[in-house]
Amino acid sequence: MLLTDSHCHLDRLDLSPYDGDLDAAIAAARARGVARMLCIGIDRSNAPAVIGIAERFDDIYASVGIHPLDLADTVEAVDALVALADNDRVIAIGETGLDYYYSEDNKDAQQESFYNHLRASALTGKPSIVHTREAREDTLAIIREASDPNVAGVLHCFTESLDMAKAALELNFYISFSGIITFKNAAELRDVVAHMPLERMLIETDSPYLAPVPYRGKKNEPKYVVEVAQCVADIKGISFEQVVEQTAENFDRLFKLAA
Repeated sequence: MLLTDSHCHLDRLDLSPYDGDLDAAIAAARARGVARMLCIGIDRSNAPAVIGIAERFDDIYASVGIHPLDLADTVEAVDALVALADNDRVIAIGETGLDYYYSEDNKDAQQESFYNHLRASALTGKPSIVHTREAREDTLAIIREASDPNVAGVLHCFTESLDMAKAALELNFYISFSGIITFKNAAELRDVVAHMPLERMLIETDSPYLAPVPYRGKKNEPKYVVEVAQCVADIKGISFEQVVEQTAENFDRLFKLAA
């Protein structure tokens, strides 16, 4: 089985339980059956780190991009993003998107950056990884305008409405769920999971954030994607193995890794 953590920040993990050794943290994930991970870029400064991690491990890939909450004074141009992604270990553009929950005073810059990332995605053929919070209409509008549906991407760590999820599916995007679906107060989100076709879903940890139950409150890490997969299986009334196999197949399809 190819249990896949489709979104983690390996350069930000709390490695204190592993004496500062990233290799040990990755080995702990592998010991629980996690065969692949996608290490996410959030700004220009951490691009070398995430690419370096992906170059060290055959089962780890990287993305590069500028998170909407990490924008610099100048928005990265499309050609700069294309150049940043020019590495065989980089399979995605992002994390990009819109976050009006934490920051509304730079909406214009967020939208320009998101647009540029989607254009870079279209030009490189590498799917986009989208963060969206309290920005449903603008997120979908910019995807419709700038995304290539043949490349598309994923709305990661999804916490929005069923209607938004369905709209994203129509734009050829995938939906990724994190440990949030295990939280007691996430009944509405579990309903979204119940209504999503398994063939269009990914699973993730977003580690070191958002550890699932029963580890909530602790630092998250890729080995806890097991709990996310089990929760999806429980919600849908299917086997754990079916979730693992289908989400791995979806990861291959989206990021063009299938043989």
